[in-house]
Amino acid sequence: MPPKSTPPAIPPSRPGASNDPSRQNALLRAFGWLFGLAGAAAAVLAMVIGIAMAVAFPNLPDVSELSDYRPILPLRVFSVEGILLGEFGEERRNLTPLKSIPKVMTDAVLAIEDSRFYEHGGVDYKGMLRAGLANLGNMKSQGASTITMQVARNVYLSSEKTYTRKIYEVLLTFKLEHLLTKDQILEIYMNQIFLGQRAYGFAAASEAYFDKPLKDVSIAEAAMLAGLPKAPAANNPIRNPKRARSRQLYIIDRMVENQFITSAQAEAAKKEPLKLKTGQDVLRIHAEYVAETVRQLMFAQYGNETYTRGLNVYTTVKAADQDAAYKALRRGIMDFERRQIYRGPEKFITLPSGQQELDDAIDDALDEHPDNGDVLSAVVLQADAKSIRAIRQNSEPVEITGEGLKAAQSGLSDKAPPNIKIRRGAVAF
Repeated sequence: MPPKSTPPAIPPSRPGASNDPSRQNALLRAFGWLFGLAGAAAAVLAMVIGIAMAVAFPNLPDVSELSDYRPILPLRVFSVEGILLGEFGEERRNLTPLKSIPKVMTDAVLAIEDSRFYEHGGVDYKGMLRAGLANLGNMKSQGASTITMQVARNVYLSSEKTYTRKIYEVLLTFKLEHLLTKDQILEIYMNQIFLGQRAYGFAAASEAYFDKPLKDVSIAEAAMLAGLPKAPAANNPIRNPKRARSRQLYIIDRMVENQFITSAQAEAAKKEPLKLKTGQDVLRIHAEYVAETVRQLMFAQYGNETYTRGLNVYTTVKAADQDAAYKALRRGIMDFERRQIYRGPEKFITLPSGQQELDDAIDDALDEHPDNGDVLSAVVLQADAKSIRAIRQNSEPVEITGEGLKAAQSGLSDKAPPNIKIRRGAVAF
């Protein structure tokens, strides 16, 4: 008779473990209580949010006017040929339909601001999660505001960071997505957003930064412009070229990631030198007195609406004749000025020892004293009887020697009075 099989040994209980049914039931009740509490808290939170939205919704502005988008537009004065002579208004904007905005510009904007714009319903939950993970992981900081949310904020709301404003922003976003098509929302964004240099919208920004129409921008230029909405001052390529360059390179990489451009196009764009517009409001044709006369006549008829309703005035002035007259007058004045005794620098500034503080002081001084046509401004770093070493905006060095010193020779003399003496910190033309 075969031996009886031995039943398998029961492993010993882990320390602290208990097979007491009453304890197991107590644990289950505790977990149930915790889950119930969490559910109740979620329900209360949802109810509070629902009440807040119910209270806020009736107070939302009417967004139907955006279906016929009419932004603030400046007064523009043109020659008989249609060449711009002058512009008056706080917001420099060229209203441009979406179909007239080059694809490379919209691709650059979508790549950095809202790559899933045509997929989400106004609030990009996946984008919010991605941005949160990126920020927690110390990667490059990412925002979670969609283009529609930015339109709601820029058109109707203030820039204050409060929960109330955020609720209004989300509700307005849903209203805009319900009322307008995606293309309409994107068109408003491309024309409404502030981009520095008094430019609103990318068409005006292209003129302000590159002195060229938007239709002609390259990938490199589009990426530079697309970096402006997040921080127009900090990413300004004229005032802060290093930071603007870093932002541009990141956007080019994002365009590759979203398959808007190829790797070869990206490499070419990264190597492309950018020719930025220098000076402030440099006009191709100088007709300031004509433009001012038109402004006065328009203001007498339309009042303050002169600067907001987008009036275009065409004069009988011929651009070629006006340009010839201006150059002749300027040439005579400059010849007369050279025959006079040197009048001295425009002002004197203290130059800090730190490089960043030095750059900021020079930029501020030259912003107050911009170039005047072919008369260029600079800050003197070192001067003696034989040479002047100076610096212009964007850290462009200048050295003047020989005949170039003739007009300012009296300012280089050891006997020159303090207000005439050309020395370190002088702001001169």
